[in-house]
Amino acid sequence: MLLSVKEASVYFGKVSGIRDVSIDVEEGQIVALIGANGAGKSTTLRAISGLKQPSSGEIWFKGERIDDLSPEEITMRGIAHVPEGRRVFPYMTVKENLEMGAFSRKDKAGIARDLEGVFRHFPRLRERLTQAAGTMSGGEQQMLAVGRALMTNPQLLVLDEATEGLAPLIRTEIWSCLADLKTARQSILIIDKNVAALTKIADRHHIVEKGRVVWNGTSEQLRADADLQARYLGV
Repeated sequence: MLLSVKEASVYFGKVSGIRDVSIDVEEGQIVALIGANGAGKSTTLRAISGLKQPSSGEIWFKGERIDDLSPEEITMRGIAHVPEGRRVFPYMTVKENLEMGAFSRKDKAGIARDLEGVFRHFPRLRERLTQAAGTMSGGEQQMLAVGRALMTNPQLLVLDEATEGLAPLIRTEIWSCLADLKTARQSILIIDKNVAALTKIADRHHIVEKGRVVWNGTSEQLRADADLQARYLGV
């Protein structure tokens, strides 16, 4: 098992963010967290990447417990988190942002290979190499945020609202990139509101409601259960 979240709970003061959440991601899998706003999906991702320490439960990655590690240590172990909101370095160029993704790497050939891979996924980033990231459109910044995460050569890519608020053309490019990464067996944990698109690429789904996982299953099971979609997803 690549990632295993075991009955993790996170509190904000006395307020519960998530309670006893358990999630597994196997190597090469794409796993989706779905549910309403405020359900606890982003909190789960923040706990995995070390941005919020669980008050109870355990998080294991590649056989090592990581819930007491810093975000930097977790990144070094192979988890790359693209948070909601496209948090690029606005005054740095596209090239500099991508280089920041590879700052801890020493394998020059691998870095060059992964940079070309980012350009294959998002050709317009090559065209914007010397442009300040903060002057690009929101969609282009999202491409850059994903590209920067890929430059870490992650074993697990964590995406929070990967296509939220983007223009249709940009969303299409993001989904195309994720489909290519699936073919390459990149492990991904993703949050997105586009359930129809998620069911085309995700191996498993976890529905989160009020801080708890209330259902998990395959894309085929989710598509086949209209009552489930209506009850929890408003579909």
